[in-house]
Amino acid sequence: MDKTPKSLRMHIGLFGRMNVGKSSFLNMIVGQDVSITSDVPGTTTDVVSKPMELLPIGPVVFHDTAGVDDASVLSAQRSQKTSLISDRVDIFVLIVEPDQWDDYEFAICDLARKKDVPLILVINKIDLKTPSDTFVQKMKRYATWVQEVSSRDFSRRDMFVSDFKQCLQKAYAAAHKPEPCLIGDLIPAGGIGILIVPIDLQAPKGRLILPQVQTIREALDNDAAIMVVKEREYPYFLQQLKAKPSIVICDSQVVLKMVADTPPDILCTTFSILFARYKGDLMELAKGAAVIEHLKSGDRILIAEGCSHHAIEDDIGRVKIPRWLKQYTGCDLQIDVCAGHDYPEDLAPYQLIILCGSCMLNRRETLHRITIARDKGVAITNYGLCISLTQGVLSRVLEPFEAAQALYKDAIQQRRGNDVHQRKC
Repeated sequence: MDKTPKSLRMHIGLFGRMNVGKSSFLNMIVGQDVSITSDVPGTTTDVVSKPMELLPIGPVVFHDTAGVDDASVLSAQRSQKTSLISDRVDIFVLIVEPDQWDDYEFAICDLARKKDVPLILVINKIDLKTPSDTFVQKMKRYATWVQEVSSRDFSRRDMFVSDFKQCLQKAYAAAHKPEPCLIGDLIPAGGIGILIVPIDLQAPKGRLILPQVQTIREALDNDAAIMVVKEREYPYFLQQLKAKPSIVICDSQVVLKMVADTPPDILCTTFSILFARYKGDLMELAKGAAVIEHLKSGDRILIAEGCSHHAIEDDIGRVKIPRWLKQYTGCDLQIDVCAGHDYPEDLAPYQLIILCGSCMLNRRETLHRITIARDKGVAITNYGLCISLTQGVLSRVLEPFEAAQALYKDAIQQRRGNDVHQRKC
């Protein structure tokens, strides 16, 4: 569990004023000094993230944020970092001192409500002051789960940690919605899937990349078999099978060859399209892909990568996709790139946003990006859909997802109809 990627962990955000004991609380839960603590307000100046295994919950990552009442010169930048964390946390933990409640605390409660994220209230420093009954009852009006702790009372640490775990489990269970399948509903038990896996130059030596590993694991969990081949050997091994595979899945960069080598009666798609459904909203991303057909010279496109990496010479997001887009549309497009958790606040200049496969983002952050784009009226799609469209095979690789395929086709027809209407006018 120590090696579980952050994108597959429960994210827990610690919020509150300066000097309420957020860092001390984190150190108590983790059982080690991962955050610097001090009586000086504002000691935590940036978000501190700590992945850990929190049994019996499993792999989690805590985010210790700067104080919401920070009034220093750098407060705006720190507030922005805290806001970015709130976009991806699964649980809000608001830490307060006894009988202290004002607009700052109201703001965090309101933020959790707007993001539809469960809230746990922790009343800290009870060794210094006992919270009044009136205050505790007031807290229970704002949050279902309220816990009283002293993060510096190590004699009761086990009790505090045990109670907090129970709050986490209940809060997560109350808000958790079943995740979409990755591949489990596409391969029946006893069936077989073929994964076409080119050797990715950006993957660590001797390893497969995360989407491929997750796909294999889910197929095995559903009692299905997986054959893993490279693109050149795929036609040969396909012919060796006595029964046709349930589905063929490939890396987007070899989608054209995969489709050409796959009989029309066999379903096929790409890893990135699988992740569009697993981590995001495949319907919205399929509809957004239709915008590519109508891009014009001067249109501005945002490539949004979820990880920060050193770009190689033929980087997929920074080189190949811009090249394929310009070749397909014949237009001089303006391409911008953002990486990691950075995401522009102003999306208005863009005609299209292209997300990566989101293997390094959790589902909540991916959906947040999609929701912002939809609310701003900006089309959004992802790498797999974009690449498949520019290769002329998007409808084919959407066949396993009939509703998304139909929505994509409808969006194409609607936009063509709008273009004809505008020309007549």
